[in-house]
Amino acid sequence: MAFANLGLSAPLLQAISDKGYETPSPIQQQAIPAILSGSDVMAAAQTGTGKTAGFTLPLLELLQKGERPKHNHIRALILTPTRELAAQVEESVKDYSKHLSLSHAVVFGGVGINPQMQRLRKGIDILVATPGRLLDLYQQNAVKFSQLEVLVLDEADRMLDMGFIHDIKRIIKMLPTRRQNLLFSATFSDPIRELANTLVNNPQEISVSPANSTVEKVEQWLVPVDKSRKTAALIKLIKRQKWQQILVFSRTKHGANRIAKKLESAGIAAAAIHGDKSQGARTRALADFKNGKVSALVATDIAARGIDIDQLPFVVNLDLPNVPADYVHRIGRTGRAGASGQAVSFVSEDELDQLKDIERLIKTVIRRETLPGFEPELPLTETVLDTRPVKANRPKKAKAHSTDGAGAKPRNPRQGKPGGNRSQGQGSGKPGEAEKKRRFRSNGANGKPSSNHSS
Repeated sequence: MAFANLGLSAPLLQAISDKGYETPSPIQQQAIPAILSGSDVMAAAQTGTGKTAGFTLPLLELLQKGERPKHNHIRALILTPTRELAAQVEESVKDYSKHLSLSHAVVFGGVGINPQMQRLRKGIDILVATPGRLLDLYQQNAVKFSQLEVLVLDEADRMLDMGFIHDIKRIIKMLPTRRQNLLFSATFSDPIRELANTLVNNPQEISVSPANSTVEKVEQWLVPVDKSRKTAALIKLIKRQKWQQILVFSRTKHGANRIAKKLESAGIAAAAIHGDKSQGARTRALADFKNGKVSALVATDIAARGIDIDQLPFVVNLDLPNVPADYVHRIGRTGRAGASGQAVSFVSEDELDQLKDIERLIKTVIRRETLPGFEPELPLTETVLDTRPVKANRPKKAKAHSTDGAGAKPRNPRQGKPGGNRSQGQGSGKPGEAEKKRRFRSNGANGKPSSNHSS
């Protein structure tokens, strides 16, 4: 099947051709006609399968018709969990709308809000936003929804994992009841279906791959190694294999900083990217990684959402994630759009439980290779595949509203800072006047919580 058979107009087909794409991916083949029909859609697809174009292309097709947006109004809203993903989605909107007269913008925390307010004054056809910053803009009357036609929730599972459920519910209440709803997620877990019950109406349900499956063209293997020698083993492997572009995952922000410094000391150009970095620093690090100035980008799970690099050859798990599904998302940064890639994990004996959970989830025992000179003093126990069904876990409230990394304290989602500090990956900044007034009303005049305050 060709893109020309999906009902897209000539300007969009030209933009697709400009990017060098010829054949739609399975998620695009199913999602584009469904969205063009006007139906609500729930779509599940693993990372790297082209789902962003799966909703961006039909959205642009639909919005070519209709009235232009009035001042401060928007016609379509795409919600994403992180700044990097928001920027990536807006870049796709920009690329595919290059031959159209539609306007677009992206808003997220960690940067000044005034330029974003000015951008919205003329009205925007498509707004890509993180939930926290969108609520700040709404509270300051900078964005209005009466002309909204389409709502897209991208990476809905990650939204819930990051504790955005309260913000999403608040946003949905602000929107017109008559609208088209598109929900894209890696899984259709029970919490996702509960959210869908409040959002979509008689949706077309699309699933192009098993939940939490990994891309077939990604070669997965692990290196047993003592915890204290992981970074040294990584340095040896990078130099021995002459790797040039490596995305390295750390479980914590401090760990990411420490790993990047050790790589730099070993003569490997490296940068760290995580929630404590300013948005400017994160943007520069990602740009340097893409253009080759930085060989190794060390990231936490939250900051890595939205990192989309064509032909990224290597993903390294220096720490295994606590949530098994995050392993799938991590290694999905490589092997994208049909390309091949390698994913290597450095695993110590204290991570045996995480390894077992990951292998159970992906239904595969990961191949092991010993790195000469780094044989662990405490051998990594052999694993046997657990074939019992994996039950979907509900998001843990205790971890919901913090910056990325381990050991963060839970926070009340209604008391977050503007720019998205209500949750992970959203940036920081001082409260605006509207936010201060909202807190004052919520807490009462004496600053103490009022009796009817809900969290």
